[in-house]
Amino acid sequence: MKYAYLGPAGTFTEAALLKMPGGADAERVPAASVLSALAMVENDDVHAAVVPIENSVEGGVTATLDAVSVAHNLHITAEALVPITFVLASAKPKELDEIRSITTHSHAWAQVRKWAEATLPHAEYRSASSTAAGAHGLRSESPAADAAICAPLVAEQLGLHVIAPQIEDVPGAVTRFVLASKPGPVPVRTGADKTTVMIPLPEDRPGGLMEILEHFATNGVNMCRIESRPTGFGMGDYYFSIDLEGHIAEARIADALAGIHRISPKIRFLGSYPRADGKPQQMGPEVSEEAFAAAAAWIAGLRRDTH
Repeated sequence: MKYAYLGPAGTFTEAALLKMPGGADAERVPAASVLSALAMVENDDVHAAVVPIENSVEGGVTATLDAVSVAHNLHITAEALVPITFVLASAKPKELDEIRSITTHSHAWAQVRKWAEATLPHAEYRSASSTAAGAHGLRSESPAADAAICAPLVAEQLGLHVIAPQIEDVPGAVTRFVLASKPGPVPVRTGADKTTVMIPLPEDRPGGLMEILEHFATNGVNMCRIESRPTGFGMGDYYFSIDLEGHIAEARIADALAGIHRISPKIRFLGSYPRADGKPQQMGPEVSEEAFAAAAAWIAGLRRDTH
């Protein structure tokens, strides 16, 4: 198996890859961006790609949300959670007051911004394609910055000098990564699953979103995440990226999505897969499999009576 990931080596994404099914034995192929990693899958250069999709501090990774939901025909088959901690590192030993510029990924910068503003208010931020790319750049002949914000692992691998450890604004932050591959067999239901869908808003009008959400409420389906994203086709034209508790094999999930399909036929199913935290979904008896089976049997009986 060959898995692409947001590289270079030493990124948090590579750490997530090792947690994915088959990841420890897979050939790892670094990619320069989320889009290029997913394109490798569509072009059959790799079997799957590991990309970040959500951070507990910064929220959704828009590049991944848009690429998986709209740009690529891919399904999510697994997820992994990676605790995030950052260090400020330089190629040669430096003091804090010597730092005039810092490079890192935009999501990493968002997670250390308060520390940076308080500690290095005059340092210029320079964007990098990944935290590891910024760290690797310090070893080039023309470094993009005086220091990089990166994972402790990549700083150690590159032999960088750690100026300041544990600089994240929110201790305990976690980033969620997903394994994306071409559509195929859906992973079996475990009882602790998620389902991801993309739902375009059929029409920009009062109550449009409510019509969609009512199908989840009436079927007892809990949303773990909902984010609106522009489709790019004009102002007011949005789609919703949604994670649900449950598996497409469950009647309540299937019934909710079938109902939404009637009002938003361009809905896209993006995968059902085991939850990384193993948390089983909570549901009342009225939305259990037994309740749905009993309701289906009742309807079947009524239909027989009409003949």
